[in-house]
Amino acid sequence: MTARTHQQAFDKANALIEALPWLARFHGQTVVIKYGGHAMSDPGLRARFAENIVFLRYAGLRPVVVHGGGPQISAHLDRLGVQSEFAGGLRVTTPETMDIVRMVLVGQVNREIVGLVNDHGPFAVGMSGEDAHLFTAERRPGIVDGVPVDIGLVGEVVDVQPGAVRSLLDDGRIPVVSSIARSDLGDGVYNINADTAAAALAVALDAAKLIVLTDVEGLFADYPDNTELINRLSASELESLLPDLTSGMVPKMEACLRAVRGGVPQAHILDGRVPNAMLLEVFTNDGIGTMVVAEAAGPEDLTGAVGLGEEAAAE
Repeated sequence: MTARTHQQAFDKANALIEALPWLARFHGQTVVIKYGGHAMSDPGLRARFAENIVFLRYAGLRPVVVHGGGPQISAHLDRLGVQSEFAGGLRVTTPETMDIVRMVLVGQVNREIVGLVNDHGPFAVGMSGEDAHLFTAERRPGIVDGVPVDIGLVGEVVDVQPGAVRSLLDDGRIPVVSSIARSDLGDGVYNINADTAAAALAVALDAAKLIVLTDVEGLFADYPDNTELINRLSASELESLLPDLTSGMVPKMEACLRAVRGGVPQAHILDGRVPNAMLLEVFTNDGIGTMVVAEAAGPEDLTGAVGLGEEAAAE
C-alpha cells in the first residue's frame, strides 16, 4: 500500500469517527428533505441524491422526501405553449395549469425519484399529498409588494394526516411525497409550494431536522453587496429579516421558520449542487449552509438587507 493510499484510508477512518456522535444522536430520528433546484435536473446530482438518501436510511435515520418540480412543470408548459407566471415567488395556477402540475409531479417527477432510490433496494414508496388526506390546503393569495393577489389554485397547508407516512417509515420504507393537496372544501386539488409542504410534514412527524435543498449556498448578509454566509440564526432573527428577502427566497425561509416554530429543532438551507451536501450537514462537525434554530443564534450581527443568490427560483 502506497503512502497516498495509506493517507486516503486514514482520512476515511477519521471521517467515520467524526460521524460517530452524529450517528448516535440521529439514530431512529426522522429527517424531512425538500428536494428541488439544480440537484433535480443534473443527472449526476440526481444519482448522488438517491445514494445519500439510502445512506441515511442505512445509517439508522428515517428520511422522508418532499419534492417539487418547478423546472419540469415549466418545461412541459413551454412544450404546450403555455407561459409560466409567478407572483410572490409562487406559480400562478389556473385549472388547466393544475392538470399539468398534477401530471408532472405525480406521474413523472415522483416516479423518477422513486426509481432512483430503488436502484439501491426496495425502499422508496411514492405518494402524493392527496393520498390518505396527507395534506389538506385552503386557497391562498400571493403577496406582491405587500398586496394580496389572486394566484389561482394555490393552497396553504392547513392540516396534515401523517399516519400513512408513519406506517411506511415503521416498515423501513422511504416515503417520497409530491407537493399537491386536497382542497379543504373537498372539491379539487391545490398546487402547494414544496418548501412549505415539507415544513408542515416535518412538524407533523416530529422530525429532528428539515433540510431544504436549493440552488444557493445559504442565506447571505447584505446580499448582493456582501456574500458573507450566515451559518446560524434564530427564528426571531429570521423573522425580522423576511421583509428584505427576494420573492423567490421567501417560501424557503418561511418554511424554515414554520418548522422551528412548530417544534422541529433545526432547519437547514443547503446547496443541492454540492455532492453529498446532506451527509456533510448531518454527519460532520462543521456542517454547511445556513441553520435556523428556535433559540438565539449568538452575537453575530444579522442586520441589513439579506437575500439568497439570484440562481434560486420558486419551486
